[in-house]
Amino acid sequence: MRAARKVTQEELARAINYSPSTVAMVETEARKPPPDFWERADAALDTGGAFVRMLARLGSPQWMREWEANERQATVLRSFQNTVVPGLLQTSAYARALFRSVGLYDDAEVERRVEARLARQAVLAGERPPQLVTVLDEHVLRRPVGGPVVMREQLWRLVKLATEHARVRLHVVPASVGAYPGVAGAFVLATLPGGEDVAYLDDQLKGQVIDHTEDVLAIRASWEAIQGEALPPRQSIELLTEVAESWRS
Repeated sequence: MRAARKVTQEELARAINYSPSTVAMVETEARKPPPDFWERADAALDTGGAFVRMLARLGSPQWMREWEANERQATVLRSFQNTVVPGLLQTSAYARALFRSVGLYDDAEVERRVEARLARQAVLAGERPPQLVTVLDEHVLRRPVGGPVVMREQLWRLVKLATEHARVRLHVVPASVGAYPGVAGAFVLATLPGGEDVAYLDDQLKGQVIDHTEDVLAIRASWEAIQGEALPPRQSIELLTEVAESWRS
């Protein structure tokens, strides 16, 4: 839109009262847009509100789009889950069962969300996929999401990824550990190409992208403590296999 109107980044930056570097980074997804960025861009480029309308049609809230941008460019992803299998590793049946369990979506919306979740998994199949290190609480493996058939398929997918995908490593925190820092909740840490880390936290209402240095360091310390409680990769795969076999219909 900017190029079609023969407006430079510097000219747009002056018109919307942001720096040229902000405009450049937003265009390349290197940073999230400030809250009123798109409204100002609509006015400056005389789009008739096109950007704001597109954002509404995209469906995903701002925080989700921001995190997906981090996911796509990350060199390392460190994921801890104590309730469900992470989205990047879910089967379609497992994801469908989760969305149905929410009780707020009709069948069409469930399928749209499943499709969007599976599309995100393309990040693991690209030319330069990130290193994905995932730690799961053992309770994730034993929670009956979708029933035995769905769980068996899901756990065998985890075994396959852990044994065949060179960039995926899985660890399991055994139930015998008891209380440990992971009981505080799930999170993901993404290391970006510049070496900086950002984190993602999820709750019942929305996700949060965390980039404040002290908060990220606190989450990084939790990650290290959690990983210290987890089984090594070989033992984790053995436990995954054992639990997968136990999910017989």
